[in-house]
Amino acid sequence: MMQAVIHPKYGPPEVLELREVARPTPGDGEVLVQVQATAVNAYDWHILRADPLLVRFMGNGFFKPVRTLIGADVAGLVEAAGENVQQFRPGDAVFGDLSKCGGGGYAEYVAVPESALALKPANLSFPEAAALPMAAVTALQGLRDLGRLQPGMQVLINGASGGVGTFAVQIAKVLGAEVTAVCSTGKMEQARGLGADRVIDYTKEDFTQNGRCYDLILGVNGYHPLPAYMGALSPGGIYVMAGGSNAQIFQA
Repeated sequence: MMQAVIHPKYGPPEVLELREVARPTPGDGEVLVQVQATAVNAYDWHILRADPLLVRFMGNGFFKPVRTLIGADVAGLVEAAGENVQQFRPGDAVFGDLSKCGGGGYAEYVAVPESALALKPANLSFPEAAALPMAAVTALQGLRDLGRLQPGMQVLINGASGGVGTFAVQIAKVLGAEVTAVCSTGKMEQARGLGADRVIDYTKEDFTQNGRCYDLILGVNGYHPLPAYMGALSPGGIYVMAGGSNAQIFQA
């Protein structure tokens, strides 16, 4: 047996329960991870609340959760390896994103396909590693893969103070971009410290109305109408949406 946080129904954090549940056994191609640290992402909040409504149509259950375990990002130690596991052995320090294999990171142990994990870099603590998988990879995919970021491009990160946004500012700078960060007043110094060349306080300035255009805009949980983003793009520019309001998702 082990302790795990579950959500027997959709709703606010108050529906979460700490329970004794059966400790999982790794199957073919799976490893059992003793969880040392986990993270909370917007993804987990959306799954918990079934918001947007689309969550209910993605195999999670319409009226109540089919899978009651929750938690996508983990870092921990391999406790045991199932049949045909090639990459890991007991004692390995690993981290990964479990969103595609049912979650379950808010528990003492979780059994997951080895493809969901990678070896933890030795220079990262378990909490640091647990903060990386979903947020950092989302930022990397949005900028490098979908946004096709090239050195010298003008890039704007809308939502630069959240999980994805803070990684996006740093990754965009590493890839050679001129970075404009959009955040609240209290997060402006943080954005500058992460490397942003220019910071816009969205409580005082609307970047879609100031006449500046960008080669790439990454909107993290964006709130502007899509035509407003398009109006702030240079010719041939790209807008990448990572999350957002129900209205914006359906608009897209």
